[in-house]
Amino acid sequence: MNPAQDGTAGAARGLTTAAATESRAEHGHNVFSAGHRAGVLVTLRLVFTEPMFLLLLLTCAVYLGLGQTTEAATLGAALVAVGGISVYQQRRSDRALGALRDLTQPTAQVWRDGAPVTLPTADLVVGDALLVEEGSRLPADGTVHDPNDFTVDEAVLTGESVTVSKAAGDAVFAGTGAATGRAWMTVTAVGARTELGRIGRSLDTIHTVKTPLQVQINTFVLRMAWIGVGAFVLVCGVNYARSGDWVSALLFGLTLAMAVLPEEIPVAFSSFMALGAARLGRLGVLTRQPQTVESLGSATVICTDKTGTLTQEGMTLRQVYDAAAQTLLPVPGAGAASAVLVSARLASETTPFDPMERAIAVAYAAAGPAGAQTLAPMIHEYALGGVPPMMTHVRQAAGQAMTVTAKGAVERILAVCRAEAATSGRVREVARELSAQGSRVLGVAQATPTPGGFPERQDDFAWTLSGLIALENPPKANAGAVIRAFGDAGIVVKLITGDSPETAQAIARQVGIPAAGTVLTGEQVMAMKPEALRGQAGATAVFARMFPEAKLRVVEALKAAGEVVAMTGDGVNDAPALKAAHIGVAMGQRGSEVARQAASLVLVRDDLGGMVDAVAQGRRIYSNLQKAVAYIVAIHIPIILTVAAPLLLGWRLENLLSPIHIIVLELVMGPTCSVAFENEPAEPGQMRRPPRRLNASFLAGRELGRSVAQGLGITLTVLGIYLAAMTQGQDAPVVRTLVFTTLVLSNVLLVLVSRSFTLSALRTLRTPNRVLWLLLGLTLALLLTTLFFGPAQQLFGFAPVPAASLGWCALAALLGVGWIEGFKAAGRAWPRPPITQEPAPGA
Repeated sequence: MNPAQDGTAGAARGLTTAAATESRAEHGHNVFSAGHRAGVLVTLRLVFTEPMFLLLLLTCAVYLGLGQTTEAATLGAALVAVGGISVYQQRRSDRALGALRDLTQPTAQVWRDGAPVTLPTADLVVGDALLVEEGSRLPADGTVHDPNDFTVDEAVLTGESVTVSKAAGDAVFAGTGAATGRAWMTVTAVGARTELGRIGRSLDTIHTVKTPLQVQINTFVLRMAWIGVGAFVLVCGVNYARSGDWVSALLFGLTLAMAVLPEEIPVAFSSFMALGAARLGRLGVLTRQPQTVESLGSATVICTDKTGTLTQEGMTLRQVYDAAAQTLLPVPGAGAASAVLVSARLASETTPFDPMERAIAVAYAAAGPAGAQTLAPMIHEYALGGVPPMMTHVRQAAGQAMTVTAKGAVERILAVCRAEAATSGRVREVARELSAQGSRVLGVAQATPTPGGFPERQDDFAWTLSGLIALENPPKANAGAVIRAFGDAGIVVKLITGDSPETAQAIARQVGIPAAGTVLTGEQVMAMKPEALRGQAGATAVFARMFPEAKLRVVEALKAAGEVVAMTGDGVNDAPALKAAHIGVAMGQRGSEVARQAASLVLVRDDLGGMVDAVAQGRRIYSNLQKAVAYIVAIHIPIILTVAAPLLLGWRLENLLSPIHIIVLELVMGPTCSVAFENEPAEPGQMRRPPRRLNASFLAGRELGRSVAQGLGITLTVLGIYLAAMTQGQDAPVVRTLVFTTLVLSNVLLVLVSRSFTLSALRTLRTPNRVLWLLLGLTLALLLTTLFFGPAQQLFGFAPVPAASLGWCALAALLGVGWIEGFKAAGRAWPRPPITQEPAPGA
């Protein structure tokens, strides 16, 4: 029941804006919690309990205990800086996710000030009248009015999956789902005062599940943390045994622990996922679960529906077949307002919203006087259902005879009409011819009313075949390009539709889906054993006459075969398959609320082209995250070894770097990896490579070996400067200055060469990244300040050094990093970009 259908009833129950404001003041907003965004205090608590922050705090306390107030004050300032950067990054991520949540917030059709409006569900108030339809989540508690075949799934409250029929005056509850039909409801409770709020459960919360990449990263960081603990104990012991100074040993151990801990990695991951989700949102792809961004680059199969996704949203009724006259008529045209078209219109909603029904209504209205009559009110409805599906409407105007009409899949209509073999054969032949042209063909029937009420099943009417209607739904202009783009990226597209096999194959051929001749029907899918379906699903390009259970089986079979599956859908019955897929994709315009709740992505424009953008962004984000992590691992190695090697090798100057030096390097690395690399553009040809495996190792094998090699290269040159300065008899401040300068310059050069896995650093210099240049500029400014500003020199324990010595530091940094460019140029030992991995079996 649309607001336009029932405006009088809606207006009688609706509120004015003033009354809604008063109700909100009394009963509050329709929210179940204080909000998704973490408060500042929560963010601060998370930051202040990070291991690096605690290490800094402990070191600061040690300096205070020793009476070294300058060092303590410096570390205190570093504490503020680290905390500030962490809070900024966390709040930035929260704001990005908050904006996405606002975009994906569900809405409701409400009657306000005598007119229908669409409002966010958070704006609902007690007393509001709203329309609930099949596929929507009930946003508040209320009572039912004017139900039409209205049933509700209350499993979220009761745990029972059986739907409950609702009559006028019955109570309905927030969080439950409209399974069939539609109704008006008057809101009686909102937010925490609803039944769902009272028992402390909220569907409005986004539940996060750790992805394989998160697990890998957390495992890696945990291992490094234990290595840091071991290194701390070992170094403290060795240092104390040699010097007998436990304070010096403690500070040295804390320095090494700071150097070992790669706390930037989890920060980078969370930042990349949140900011990546925000980028997708600007492209019209809303990400309900930010961690899904990671999975996009792994997709090997996309299962897409047809109408509105590959084909145009609008449909046009082109032909009508009159079964009695055995005549195929064009629409519009002479005789178009035949009994077939009239029955099809009566079997549609009074105010249609489905593209097929809108096309029928347009043709009916254009057919002339016979089609201009006002539809009789609907007094009973059998919702679309069955396999294959059909729907039935019973209408009756005051003083007029009752009409019973139905439309649905041709096979189903023929089955319920029990037509003669000759008639049935002719109808099937016409249907096949029309379907082969790409038309969507529906059967239409009418029945005589049954005395004594309505039968329980719509099949039990005494049906008479009226004929067929053929609707044209041509492919979108970009459909072919979208399919080619997926093919270039190594992603297989499978068409899954409720249409007939002939229609599905015709559309698949028109848009260029490879192997479009292979087709399975829903019934065939359900009849197969899991092992057989696993192989057949991968080899089949088109699935026709599909229904929810069959869609779910196909998704599960593809997953079992090793595919990473993205599934599109829009209806309430698509929810199980959307939930089961690795990447569920709901339609933003025509998708039901249940479908959007079950999906991880929402396409705002109902265009599969949005998925091409999403996959491209997913690959770019994953690639840039690998660059950031590779950089983190590589730069930590020379820092660790520069601290530990002199002590372990027994060199003269053991405590060369202090916590102050380490924390400055950390301040450089943190923003660089989590912000600057995130802004890098995609690698060339990224969408012309096969997908990476979903469970592919992120921090092992070739990638980890490359980072270690980079780190060792820098270490050799840094320690070379260290050893050369000692050999010349330089004192500790000079050696410290040269070593720190070499480390910082190596860090800057490593960032530049890590911007691309394939392009040279000189080439990437022409690629804009303002954030990167800002951070590198600040880094060099900080280095110059510590080298030439007296108070900073004293604080860092530096000494003035000749320009020639600084030149040697720059040359050493260039040598320590430059060899990487040589391997890139030669194409040896430098592997393909990390996203280039063997596709999953069957891709």
